[in-house]
Amino acid sequence: MRSLKKRLRDRYGWLPLEELRNKVVLGHTALGLGRFERSEVRRLLAGMPGHERPRAKVAVIVLTYRRPGGLARAVESVLGQTMKDLVLIVVDDAGGQVPEFPPDPRLHVISLRHNINVPGVGRNVGIGLTDSDYVAFLDDDNTWEPHHLETALTRLDVPDAGARPDAVYTAMRRLMPDGTERDVLSVPFDRRLAWERCYLDNNPLVLRRLPSTRFSRLRRTTSVAPKEDWELVYRFSRRHRVEHIPEPTVNYTVNPDSYWTPWELS
Repeated sequence: MRSLKKRLRDRYGWLPLEELRNKVVLGHTALGLGRFERSEVRRLLAGMPGHERPRAKVAVIVLTYRRPGGLARAVESVLGQTMKDLVLIVVDDAGGQVPEFPPDPRLHVISLRHNINVPGVGRNVGIGLTDSDYVAFLDDDNTWEPHHLETALTRLDVPDAGARPDAVYTAMRRLMPDGTERDVLSVPFDRRLAWERCYLDNNPLVLRRLPSTRFSRLRRTTSVAPKEDWELVYRFSRRHRVEHIPEPTVNYTVNPDSYWTPWELS
């Protein structure tokens, strides 16, 4: 006789059930992290020019921790976008290894007051420090093709308001550490498929700024599944339309030792 857990997974999908478990088991961790997030936004906003949130069409959040070489390449790929109306917030998770960047009024580098190792909270701080129509994310070991944001906005800003999605994600070119191409991850959005397969990632994602445009604050260790990328898109898609653009505009570096790098769906 199959276990109750197995029957529930077969019927409802394993990822939503795991996330429900995470909220029960880890929910208490979100309370203190939420207070930390709000206090950091207040503290860091006081150091922004004019104590105001920089305004742009797209706010790009790059979270970093002790990867100065990768961060330099990631920042260059953001500032080199063909769509220039952006603000870039580099959020250093108190790693202290952020390189010097050429002056650019669109770039703001901030450091959390201590290391928290909760990607969702670090990215939420970056969201809270900006004012924009859209929000996008890039990790410090990945890069965008120059047309990434332009490609996303072409779909997000279609003239027919009724046909506009609230979020899009492009295809990702996955590269091995030596630079060779592993494959291209390109999966049309299907919420039912997302019940079972964790193919959703923040690097190709561009979302309309809405109250639900924020990451989970749960403290997720490497053994906790699903990750905050999946949780954000799955929750966001409950009330908002998400679409896939099959053009590869993200270069994603695969870490063979990473717990979550080899997605189940290729």
